[in-house]
Amino acid sequence: MRPAAARQGRGRALVAHADPDRTRGRLPPGLPAVIGPLLAGRRWTSLRLRLVVVFALVALTAAVSASGIAYWLNREAVLTRTQDAALRDFRQEMQNRAAALPADPTPEELQRTAELMVASAPGYSVLLVHERKDGRKVFGVAGPDSFALDDVPKALQHAVDDKPKATAASSSEYHMYWQRTTPRGNPYLVGGTRIVGGGPTGYMYKSLATERADLNALAWSLCIATALALLGSAVLAQAAARTVLKPVQRLGDAARRLGEGELDTRLDVSGTDELADLSHTFNKTAEALEKKVADMSAREESSRRFVADMSHELRTPLTALTAVTEVLEEEVDDLDPMIAPAVALVVSETRRLNNLVENLMEVTRFDAGTARLVLDDVDVADQVTACIDARAWLDAVELDAERGIMARLDPRRLDVILANLIGNALKHGGSPVRVSVRVADDWLVIAVKDNGPGIPADVLPHVFDRFYKASASRPKSDGSGLGLSIALENAHIHGGEITAENAAEGGALFTLRLPVDVGKVIAGDTAQGR
Repeated sequence: MRPAAARQGRGRALVAHADPDRTRGRLPPGLPAVIGPLLAGRRWTSLRLRLVVVFALVALTAAVSASGIAYWLNREAVLTRTQDAALRDFRQEMQNRAAALPADPTPEELQRTAELMVASAPGYSVLLVHERKDGRKVFGVAGPDSFALDDVPKALQHAVDDKPKATAASSSEYHMYWQRTTPRGNPYLVGGTRIVGGGPTGYMYKSLATERADLNALAWSLCIATALALLGSAVLAQAAARTVLKPVQRLGDAARRLGEGELDTRLDVSGTDELADLSHTFNKTAEALEKKVADMSAREESSRRFVADMSHELRTPLTALTAVTEVLEEEVDDLDPMIAPAVALVVSETRRLNNLVENLMEVTRFDAGTARLVLDDVDVADQVTACIDARAWLDAVELDAERGIMARLDPRRLDVILANLIGNALKHGGSPVRVSVRVADDWLVIAVKDNGPGIPADVLPHVFDRFYKASASRPKSDGSGLGLSIALENAHIHGGEITAENAAEGGALFTLRLPVDVGKVIAGDTAQGR
């Protein structure tokens, strides 16, 4: 038999064995991508978890890639070495023994030759086939496995029987072919060739169960190594996350304390990395913020003290001026008509100045937190009527309130709220002003609606600001700009609120909401530590 020519197939396809001393490795098409979908569409809220997952995925990818490549390389090396050795021995036996048979051997000669071939190279089974001139086939079979012609794949039989044309690369008329098969789930190597010049055709049948067991043990070892690598990467990721995220967590806690008002919060700085630079920046920012807040607090305290001192200092001369103006007001009818307007102006401005001082003192008490409620059970309808009557507004105000609506609140502060809301409506909205009183879900709701053009949209957000005056909408306003602000503070101290809006049918609408029982609300807030 002449030397075999080279030809190679893929996978389980038919393979021509060229040179048994030369190994040809066949790698798989590639490892599937398995890590992409793990992160797709997932939203991780913990930076520590994301860092651990990324570490684990990188380690898993590297370990699976390395293990897969190592497995396939070892698999091809083991199988190629085994098949090359078996095919080399089989070819040698075919040359030494099958080629020595007569041109028309008997079944006994084929059987004895097969047994000699197996005895010389144990480990595989041999099938020798000879077709006589009358078309009958005689067989010689030997070896550890039950081996028949039906166990040889048809494609391998046809390839062995075909007589290819000789080429410059190979002048041999026949080649040796091999194929890996798995009959009944067991791996086998099947090889075949024939003797040139009319000799028998020979097939070998070798089990690869031992190699499969070795490769399975290798696969388990690589899986264990991959699992250990994944576990180690998770441990390392946890350590890295703790090292990196602990300073970040300290920074977050410090920022939270700073936001809660602990302006003396500082970070301990160690190292020279980016986190140390960030800590330095945080400390400088906190220091600058503390200094600025301290300056602002000092200026605010100074301003509050100035307003309080000024208000107290003005009360003594204002008391004297008020007494004098009251006397002048009583004598205004007896004064010279040329002097009477001046006296009226002095009386008006003195009262306005007195109201301004009282408002400033009230604002100072609110800012200092010294304003207190004096609660009492009041009939709301009577309280509103008394407020309107005391200021001579009965003709300009329409009251819609049922008698018998009782509320526990501070009557003096309610009078201040109503006086400011109704007075503001009369001054800037025009009469008639409608005041309605109702109770809804343990809340006292008092609505004050005027008959004016409403509040401009750019003015509406600022109506409760201190000293705010909209010149376009209040060109003749002579107020201090503190009335609505004081009314709102009085509502807040009751646990209530005042809202301002424009009514759908026209005019401004101010709505006061107060708890029906302010005492219960204050007691509940105190119990909850507010």
